[in-house]
Amino acid sequence: MSQFNFKVFTFTAIALLAFQVSAQSQSAPSEQLSVEDVWQNGKFYGDGVYGIRSMADGKHYTRLESRDEQQAIVKYAYATGEEVEVIATDEDVFGDPNQEVQISGYEFSSDEKQLLISTGHESIYRHSYTADFYVHVIKKHRTYPLSDMTLGKTRLASFSPEGDQVAFVRDNNVFIATPAKKNAPEIQVTSDGVWNEVINGASDWVYEEEFGKDNGIFWSPDGERLAYYRFDESGVREFSMPMYGTLYPEPYTFKYPKAGEDNSDVSIHIYNLELGQSVEVANTDGDRYIPRIQWTSNPELLCVTEMNRHQNALDLVGVNVGKDGAVSRRTLLSEGCETYIPVHDNLVFLEDSKSFLWTSSKDGFNHLYKVSMKGKGKQQQLTSGAWDVSEVHGFDAESERVYFSSTINGPTQKHLARVDLDGAMQILGEAAGSHRATYSRTFDYAIHTHSDAATPGTTVLRDVDWQPIRTLEDNARLKETLAGYDLSERAFFTFKNDAGVDLNAWMMKPANFDPTKTYPVYVAIYGGPGVNTVTDSWGGINHMWYNLLCQEGYIVASVDPRGTPGRGRAFEHSTQLQLGKLETEDFIDFAEYLSAKSYVDGGRIGIQGWSYGGYMTALCMTKGAAHYKAGICVAPVSNWRYYDSIYTERFMRTPQENPDGYDDNSPINHVDKMTGPFLLVHGSADDNVHFQNSMEMVDALIAAGVDFDFMAYPNRNHGIYGGNTRLHLFRMMLDFVKEHF
Repeated sequence: MSQFNFKVFTFTAIALLAFQVSAQSQSAPSEQLSVEDVWQNGKFYGDGVYGIRSMADGKHYTRLESRDEQQAIVKYAYATGEEVEVIATDEDVFGDPNQEVQISGYEFSSDEKQLLISTGHESIYRHSYTADFYVHVIKKHRTYPLSDMTLGKTRLASFSPEGDQVAFVRDNNVFIATPAKKNAPEIQVTSDGVWNEVINGASDWVYEEEFGKDNGIFWSPDGERLAYYRFDESGVREFSMPMYGTLYPEPYTFKYPKAGEDNSDVSIHIYNLELGQSVEVANTDGDRYIPRIQWTSNPELLCVTEMNRHQNALDLVGVNVGKDGAVSRRTLLSEGCETYIPVHDNLVFLEDSKSFLWTSSKDGFNHLYKVSMKGKGKQQQLTSGAWDVSEVHGFDAESERVYFSSTINGPTQKHLARVDLDGAMQILGEAAGSHRATYSRTFDYAIHTHSDAATPGTTVLRDVDWQPIRTLEDNARLKETLAGYDLSERAFFTFKNDAGVDLNAWMMKPANFDPTKTYPVYVAIYGGPGVNTVTDSWGGINHMWYNLLCQEGYIVASVDPRGTPGRGRAFEHSTQLQLGKLETEDFIDFAEYLSAKSYVDGGRIGIQGWSYGGYMTALCMTKGAAHYKAGICVAPVSNWRYYDSIYTERFMRTPQENPDGYDDNSPINHVDKMTGPFLLVHGSADDNVHFQNSMEMVDALIAAGVDFDFMAYPNRNHGIYGGNTRLHLFRMMLDFVKEHF
């Protein structure tokens, strides 16, 4: 916050002091942060522009809104923001305005004459859920259930390109329904689906979590074929979690392949609707993965992404099925490296069926390429430089421009850009900070949000020339609320670690910071692959938590160690086979750097992290015990042998191949080094980082005679939330910080 600066030479010293105190008491922010305001009351929640879906013409969009105690799908014009029509309401779809059922989700048919409505969502894992689905014919105001509701909820329903059929998954089997056709029987594409044995049309737990997709059914562009996944997980070992709240807790059991253990056998099939037959076109054939499948612009050609188990060799393979049922395969692209190749969705097949767009880090940084469809053919690099393309948002076929996000201005920044097929590039929005956008189907409009470390996001509608049309959300309410507090600035800097590498960091000092005093430090971390904590973007609730700590007299700081993204392959992959080693060294170097500051009490530096950050906290409290006085460790991996196969082996190979890499960098093996206060927290129903990790850590700490604090949250998953859970957790954390940091 700015301070008053008066240059008054006629006042006496006493009069000047009285005037300053009076002025500050009238205008300086005076409100105090509380754990309740940060974590329970929603006082600091920002407003955004969410749920907008472009219509096919690129001139209109729809949103699902609450109106008169009903859900309504409403159509708007991009250019003016004016409402065009209410397309459907709960009453339109379900008939009875008083019934409790409401629209939870929707999808248009390709001609936008029908809606696929979902309601009654029940979550399974991170992405997956079951629901009741209905097809609603808009103009006729008619609604048809997707299938017999007495058979149970369904998953992953999607219209065929013609909109006359819907594919879906029920009880681990694939079906095709024709809801609007009276008495039309369902087509049962598969019949061997069994819980915890065979999954058709969806993914298993580890594919969903680590490859980020649960959908396993894909219509061909002409609607004549349906490609689908089949997972045989019968050989995968089961993991069970007791679910508390009943007299005899029931175990929840699911298949979870840990590092070095058997994965599911995965195969890809194409069902021909005319022939009523399925043909297997690809399989994992042992220890391999198929993380993606995608139809090309040729409706007969399916692209299958195949990888080895080490995930450092990737092939894009085009497959099709002849009229005689014979399968032909041709390689469209092959890549390999010494470390690993990340799985992504930056694959776009051009309409000419001659080329596709792809991102690769083969030159050391992740960049865009145009690749010939002829197989191992010519590749044209569209972007270049010491920065990464982080995400491809789409391709405008009319202007032949690719829209993407990048780290072109450094890993703390996120900027939007577009490039044409000749490599001419334009940055969209030069202001420092974080930029993101959603585009209309035709790319005529962009809904652009910009924020920085000091400012909540402002969302603006822009035209194709990136000129502002109108402001959609400026977060005025939140900004007014924030103005009542004396908030701390997040100051960015770099420091050089002992290996001579510059690392990005930030620091927040108490608002009443006095450089002649010394302060304790709260180091907030993640530190793992795929995540940066040092970003010039609005930090939301976490930012307010850090301000609460500053209010309590703590300096808060964070650093991105080696192994984090945005700085090219060499930096990001430097931790290969030794996850945790270099990161711990960097966090130790950071503590030493902080300790050298005259205003830092080097004996009172604490550290806190969640998930991978919890893992790093445990390592810093053991290997780095001389540097970190206390630690808060939430939902950590304590031994990489307990974590899943795809994530762990991507960076570590298997325990059988790399036993020392696992053992040397698993904190469970270093508990005897711990000397400071340690708070360990975990949810008992964490399907991701299992409660087992903390239980084994507890056992090791007890065996080593180490005192510690432990909190378990019954039936809570990896996010540890619900009801008063977050409030309870952060109250406890604040008490621990005050006592031990």
